[in-house]
Amino acid sequence: MHVVILGSAAGGGVPQWNCRCSICSMAWAGDPRVKSRTQSSIAVSPDGERWLLVNASPDIRQQIQANSAMFPREGLRHSPIHSVLLTNGDVDHVAGLLTLREGQTFTLYGTSDILGSVTDNRVFDVMAANVVTRQPIAVNQAFEPVPGLTVTLFSVPGKVPLWLEDANMKIGAETETTVGAMIEAGGKRLAYIPGCARVTDGLKQRIAGVDALLFDGTVLEDDDMIRAGVGTKTGWRMGHIQMNGETGSIASLADVDIGRRVFVHINNTNPVLVEDSAERASVEERGWTVAHDGLSLAL
Repeated sequence: MHVVILGSAAGGGVPQWNCRCSICSMAWAGDPRVKSRTQSSIAVSPDGERWLLVNASPDIRQQIQANSAMFPREGLRHSPIHSVLLTNGDVDHVAGLLTLREGQTFTLYGTSDILGSVTDNRVFDVMAANVVTRQPIAVNQAFEPVPGLTVTLFSVPGKVPLWLEDANMKIGAETETTVGAMIEAGGKRLAYIPGCARVTDGLKQRIAGVDALLFDGTVLEDDDMIRAGVGTKTGWRMGHIQMNGETGSIASLADVDIGRRVFVHINNTNPVLVEDSAERASVEERGWTVAHDGLSLAL
């Protein structure tokens, strides 16, 4: 299985377009300790030729241009992107669909709830129905979005997208609006979970024994944004678990048999983005990799 992390940042990327927090300021200044990052997306292939795009980042054109495996190669119109899968309806995961509208056939997969949020917004009708097939997938039902690649979606604790929040919005519920993906090929298993509000016993059992885990690394501490002075929301309020602490992802997953552990969907205020920081060293010492754009895994 070939895996490329096209975008490793949370919504807005690093640096965010209007942000001068300490980390974004380093990136704007060209400090090599903070790599620029685009918004969350990965590509997976069983053969290096046909690819599944998991989440369509607003930065998808830039991501394709930065990864030659994604280049068109045949005739006047072509893409090695065979299909697209959405793990939730967040803007940083669906806005790139508007770029993938140039008469290229592919199948768009997601749960009924996730695809429903796309269908309800008519701007996505630019993906013509006779070109892009929308295929709802039930959780816990294996399907093959690319020949040789098997995927099973499963609910994880989360919340609805920001643009669908209302007075009845719940955080931490396991519904079909936020899912993880178990991706299998050639006897290898990859768990991709870019958004998760908490680690449950069921989730630990689900991912035990995987060859690689790409997991929600939005915040180091629950109040990262508040500490940085650029926001008032906690990680929990945004539907994301913190890395540190007794209930954080690092401690919660420490006793689970996992091969490679990689944090993705990293917010611009997360201090692990600074490569020589104590926070980065602490995370790496506990067995985790902080993803960067272009990081490839061969499983």
